[in-house]
Amino acid sequence: MLALRRTEADRNLLRRAASHSFTPTYPRPADRAWLKFNLTSLVMVVSTVVYCLGASGAGAGDKSNAAGAKPPASAGWPISTPLPPAAEDMRQAIETAIHSGDIAELKVAYDLGELKADIADQPVTDPVAYWKAQSSDGEGREILAILANLFAVGAADVARGRDAENNSVYVWPYLAEVPLDKLSPAQKVDLLRLMPPAEAKAMLEKKTWTWWRLTIGADGLWHAFKKGS
Repeated sequence: MLALRRTEADRNLLRRAASHSFTPTYPRPADRAWLKFNLTSLVMVVSTVVYCLGASGAGAGDKSNAAGAKPPASAGWPISTPLPPAAEDMRQAIETAIHSGDIAELKVAYDLGELKADIADQPVTDPVAYWKAQSSDGEGREILAILANLFAVGAADVARGRDAENNSVYVWPYLAEVPLDKLSPAQKVDLLRLMPPAEAKAMLEKKTWTWWRLTIGADGLWHAFKKGS
């Protein structure tokens, strides 16, 4: 009887052990959906953080340019797109004077704007007389030739002023807006099209633009035409 009771007790023990044996479980469909949702949410959060960090870095770069640092030469310089109509009208008025060969015709373009272009470091009452005095031939034709060369090399489109819709200023030659210590071989050829080699060499050594520069606003205003930085 004792042996039998032991045997029965052993059987009961085995039954209890079997009832507590490990049975592998797998995520239910609802659990799998919950896990997928949370993984997707985590990926979206990480992507948002990375984007914000990138935008913050870009903003810092924009601030440094706004502070006055000269940007590198744009791949689009000299520009190949048409000028705004008002700027093109002024450019054509200047080009008409170039083709006429008469420096007096340049005053026609000069007088088109209510604000007169900056053409000298000192106030000028007679622009035609001033241009003739600046021209080695005494007739102003060298000035017209310089303008022709500036147009031939091409312009840079730079943003100046706070009016985002009308702050484009077109600068001839585009080289005046490019760091002179970073010119490509082709750009150095353009430089030599504009001035004598000795002056080009001096400018490259000083890393400062000292040749003629013409600027016209997108609104057609002739801003300046003068020699110097």
